[in-house]
Amino acid sequence: MRFKDRLAFVLSNMKKNRMRVFMTVLASTMGCAFLIVLASVGFGVQKTAVEDITGGRLLTQIDTFTTSEEKPFIKKDIDMMKEIDHVKAVTSRQRIQNEGNVSLDGYSKDLFEVFVPDFKDEQKAGLELSKGRFPQAANEVVVGYHYGENLSKVQKNKKEITYKASLYHKTLTLTIKQKEGKKTKKKTIALKVVGVGEKPPKRVQEGQELFLTKDVLQTIEAFTKTPKGMSKSDIDPKHPQPYNTYDDVKVYADDAENVESIEKELKKKEYVASSRLDSLKEINFVFLFIKIGLIVVGTVAVLIASIGIFNTMTMAVTERTQDIGIMKAIGAHPRSIKQIFLLESVIIGGLGAVLGTIISYLFSFAANALLPVIISTFFQTKVPDDFYFSYIPLSLPLISFAICFGVTLLSGMRPARRATKIDVLRALRRDV
Repeated sequence: MRFKDRLAFVLSNMKKNRMRVFMTVLASTMGCAFLIVLASVGFGVQKTAVEDITGGRLLTQIDTFTTSEEKPFIKKDIDMMKEIDHVKAVTSRQRIQNEGNVSLDGYSKDLFEVFVPDFKDEQKAGLELSKGRFPQAANEVVVGYHYGENLSKVQKNKKEITYKASLYHKTLTLTIKQKEGKKTKKKTIALKVVGVGEKPPKRVQEGQELFLTKDVLQTIEAFTKTPKGMSKSDIDPKHPQPYNTYDDVKVYADDAENVESIEKELKKKEYVASSRLDSLKEINFVFLFIKIGLIVVGTVAVLIASIGIFNTMTMAVTERTQDIGIMKAIGAHPRSIKQIFLLESVIIGGLGAVLGTIISYLFSFAANALLPVIISTFFQTKVPDDFYFSYIPLSLPLISFAICFGVTLLSGMRPARRATKIDVLRALRRDV
């Protein structure tokens, strides 16, 4: 019996019992959709967490610290790190530590996240600009993409507003303060913005920095007579702060695969090192169990749907007893009869899996599009733009198909085996 004939026979019999077949396919569809949708929540939350960690340059970034605050990084440390195998770049930033501020047209901001970097090393590490260029003159600066949003002023109605326009080609005023006895001296430095950093993939990671040149740092230190513009009252006379030390040091690997080996090498040299890969491994490990649990729960729904398939196939065998007897009488092999009923079972399960997958993708799209609006409207809470309520990777429908196919075969196996054991004479007498 050819496959084409078996398929025609199956479809013909399915048409005779459309309602029963429809309800069985519907149950299979709901079970498959429930499996995918439930697991997609776990995949979605994991994707959000992983992208939060791996955004921008962070996947190859290694945060590095000294073992003691009394032993800060110096140039010798930076040069040594650059010699480690597979190190692409080492960024070393000096943080301005002053009670002054940055201002523009009445808007101002404290000296927070103001750094003096080595721009060549920053470019090697992957720092890019959305506008302009890197500094070439002493008083030229680069600002982070979101730096302007942190400049604010209070209006007459006591409402605080932030600077909305672009800072590109604007001139900022840097005010440095230093106490001399009871008096506070001030010095202002004009800074021209010649570059704006690239928009970071995550709002909370970067984009709020102000990058000064080393010439400006020398001007600040010459005025305050302290390293990095520190207030003299903050310096312990017994432990004076040295000049030319670095506060923020990051090592970048040439490839994510080499991060672990660089980390080990840094720890051998008695530095404290940590990377996002450590957090990534922990997150993936936790979500592995969460996804397995969700898939198991979803599989229960598919198993429940399989009861409907089993019932449908059992009824089909009973109703087609005479047909089975005729096929046996004209010489049909028991294997062919078994394949006919297994084929019908697979078609029902396959239709359910296909329809369930389509419904799952529609649900995932709707959830990611509508839930942020609903939460924002009724709960007055803004959902991050890059948050995934549901995410369906290609592997998930494949897993679902495999589970549905396996369950479908098991559900149809016993009725199909029963069909092969029907006695020809009793079947022809319709006595079964």
